[in-house]
Parts: sequence; structure tokens; C-alpha cells
Amino acid sequence: MTSDEIKEHLKQVKYPGFSRDIVSFGLVRSAGVFDGVAKVSLSLTTSDPKVPLHLKTEVEKCLRVIPGVKEILVEVSVAPAKAPAAAGAPAGGNLGGNSAAPKTIRHAVAIASGKGGVGKSTFSVNLAAALAQLLTAQGRPGRVGLMDCDIYGPSVPLMMGIQGRPEVDGDSLVPLERHGVKVMSMGFLVDDNTPVVWRGPMIMKTIQQFVQNVRWGELDILLVDLPPGTGDAQLSLVQTLPLDGAIIVTTPQPAATNVARKGGLMFQKVNVPILGVAENMSFFVDPAGNRHALFGAGGGILTAEKLGTILLGQVPLIPEIREGGDSGTPIVVSQPQSVAGHTFRDIAGALLTTLAKPATPRM
Repeated sequence: MTSDEIKEHLKQVKYPGFSRDIVSFGLVRSAGVFDGVAKVSLSLTTSDPKVPLHLKTEVEKCLRVIPGVKEILVEVSVAPAKAPAAAGAPAGGNLGGNSAAPKTIRHAVAIASGKGGVGKSTFSVNLAAALAQLLTAQGRPGRVGLMDCDIYGPSVPLMMGIQGRPEVDGDSLVPLERHGVKVMSMGFLVDDNTPVVWRGPMIMKTIQQFVQNVRWGELDILLVDLPPGTGDAQLSLVQTLPLDGAIIVTTPQPAATNVARKGGLMFQKVNVPILGVAENMSFFVDPAGNRHALFGAGGGILTAEKLGTILLGQVPLIPEIREGGDSGTPIVVSQPQSVAGHTFRDIAGALLTTLAKPATPRM
């Protein structure tokens, strides 16, 4: 029996708390059967002493049913987790064993949603611009970063109005900057007409490089715009960058809130605190001043309550927000005194206040 055949069997062993197996996580260093002796070597990073024992037991159970296997040897090499945010989560192989954030990044916050189509990237660019405005007013310009982790459909460059390629300085990429925000996106690195057709390991590697090989400089806060779901991008991020928390974006209707709650639970499962829920497209105000709940009402606060967090704010559904995204000038910049502009700045202010107490030390 070949090593690949053994690994096919080992795909039945899931990492605790995740739906993915130890092979796809890259935890299996070697595997083989010689003269009836099955030998498997695992390598993982965790601070949970129960995980190695659990995996060893499950691997033995998996190998025991293979015809011809008379003896089983399972070796588990364990390195301590370096980042509290990723404690207990798997590391190894393509996920990378070291969660190493640049020392110059003070806070890192993920912007996530379980479902697509809720305006998460629009929310991210406006929040980033609002944070830049607040910090500039405090005499701290240029200290906001936005990392676009939507590998397949990056929209942040369009919404921020940025074109061109990042410069390479030594082994590092230099992020592009607009509206007081430093930005890195896959959209800067591929042609508009070139689709990205990648498997999970490539996505993981790219996210690692966006964290470790981009010259972010001194940042008070790095926002990470994640794609929908709870897949490779999300898991790779919590392994690579110690997060101070996540903001969950949803629209009011149950079709969005039910999935958003699952996205929030994923972060809680890997010890990333939920800093709050933002309800996007909350209401529409017609020319007569009447308010309409086009997508229902109450979904944001209900999601926040179920996740044990707060509702950060309700962003209205207005054409100017969409127009700002298409033109590359977020409404926070083009119409700072609008209702939406004030809403985004209020959320930004609340976020800065939350992160300030207490300050989380970076690696």
C-alpha cells in the first residue's frame, strides 16, 4: 500500500471543531505500511493538550480497519501555538505553523459574513475610510490598512478607486494608498480578464504573503475583508494573523442573518472575539421622508444577541453608497455629512474605543 493510499484513508480523520481533514490541513508529514506495520507521522501547532491525543486515537482507529495492518505506530510532533487567537486550531503544511503578524500592526480586525451579497466589501471600504478620517483628525494619518482577501472576486480596488501594480521593495510588496488607507488586493496582481482558478493551498499561501510580505508600515488598525463562507481563506487567516476580533456584516432578512450567525460561530470556535454586528441595507428613506424596511427589520440585533455581542450600527440602503463604490470614492469621503457618512464614522469610533480597552499586544 502506497503513502497516497494511506493518506486517502486518513482523510476520514477530521481536525477537532472543523469539517476539514488532517490531510488537507497538511498535518500528515509521512505515512506508509511496511511488513504489516502502519506508520504515520503528524506535525501540528496547538496549545490544547487534548488535540494531539485525540488525533492519535482517531488515526489509530482509522488505520486499524485497513486489511493487512497488524501493528500501528503514530508519531505526533507538537509545537506550541504562538498566537492566542489561533489557540487549538490546526497549523502545519500549507497552513503554516507560525502565526506571525508584523510588529508594526497594532490591531487586526476581520470583516466577515456567512453569505455573499450583503455588501461586506462596500462596508469594509467605507469603514476603512472612516477610520482614516478619525485617526487623521487625531494626528495619526496613514495608519489604516485594508487587506482584500477575496481571491476570486476582488472588488476593493474598484471601490477604493485604485489602479496599477504595487511596487516590490526587496522581498516585500508596497501597498497602494488612497483616501488615507493602505490597500493590498489580488485585484492589483492579476489582469481584469484573468480569472483566478486556485485550490485551497494557493489561497492560503496568498493570504500568508499578504500578511507577512507586504510592507504595511506603522498601522493602528488593519481591516481584513474576507470572502463569504467559512472556508480556506477564513481558516488560513486565523492561523497567520493574530486577530483582535471580527465584525459580522448582515442584512436584516433571515436568509442572511441565519448564515451570518454561523460565520460568527466559526470565529468564536477559534477563539476570535466578535466585536459586533453591522446591519447593512437596513432601511430606505423615500423622497417624502418615509422609512421602508425593504429587507425586513430586526435581523441585525437578533444576530448580535445570538452571538453575545452588540449591534454596531444600521447602514441605510441608498443609491449614493452604491455610486460611491462604482466611482471609487466611498460615501464617507464624497458625502461625509450624510446619514451614511455619520453612521460609518460612528461605527469606526465605536470600534476604536473597543480596541483601546485594553490594548491587545501584537506578536
